[in-house]
Amino acid sequence: MPPRVNPTARQERLGAELRTLREAAGIESREAAAFLGVNQTQISHIESGRFGISEQRLRRLTGLYECHDNRLVDALAEMTVQRLKGWWEEYRGVLPPPALDLAELEHHAAYVHAFQVAHIPGVLQTEDHVRAASLFVNPDLPEEEREMRVSFRMRRQQVLESGTPYDVIVHEAALRMRVGGSKITRAQLTHLLQASERESLTLRVIPFATEDFAGAGLAVQHFGGVVPQLHTVQIDTPHGAEFIGAPAQLRRYRTKLERVDSAALTEHASVGLIRRIAQEL
Repeated sequence: MPPRVNPTARQERLGAELRTLREAAGIESREAAAFLGVNQTQISHIESGRFGISEQRLRRLTGLYECHDNRLVDALAEMTVQRLKGWWEEYRGVLPPPALDLAELEHHAAYVHAFQVAHIPGVLQTEDHVRAASLFVNPDLPEEEREMRVSFRMRRQQVLESGTPYDVIVHEAALRMRVGGSKITRAQLTHLLQASERESLTLRVIPFATEDFAGAGLAVQHFGGVVPQLHTVQIDTPHGAEFIGAPAQLRRYRTKLERVDSAALTEHASVGLIRRIAQEL
């Protein structure tokens, strides 16, 4: 079987974790290859996500690497299991791969902590909001492709229906941005108020009046893995979504999110602010 041309972010992460364990054990890739009875190139492909690996082989490798963290090994083994393709695969070849990676990441997350300054988080956007934003950003996009993007964004909201704990902080700027006009914005704010009643969703706001807040350039989502080693941060860049899993970078973004968290209003005060902004429209 030839190597995968475009491995998913989840496939790349599995390979990266195996490489981390191998390097921590001080074992060369050629030794790992000899242990499995494969060539060194195959180990390289596994660690880059271009080749899959069976659960049996993964457990053999983690034994060779003397990884005694059973929860981590079990979590990695779960990532090797071939399952029915997720709903996002219906959009492969139509939408950019990072968008599909984001949906897959949301699906498998133990929890999500998100912060946005200028945008309403995707899983909380109304259909009209999504369509209006798409028209503004990509006015020449064919209608069929635009509707596929709208459909995809709506289906991502399944993560809220699944009960995954979702902690969202938005800046007041995102609430006051009149995407699509006042009517669509008012409906969007009403949708946020309704969503805030979900038991699994925590929605808070950072108001313009907050003193000494300097996080306007930060837009980040922290996805909790089933074990800490599999936590992932997603940030928006001019080139699309970027996924981060390196421990040092994860710590840096967690620290930033803690500062954002301390600047946000309580849930009750946040709901009150959203309601007042809606009434002003």
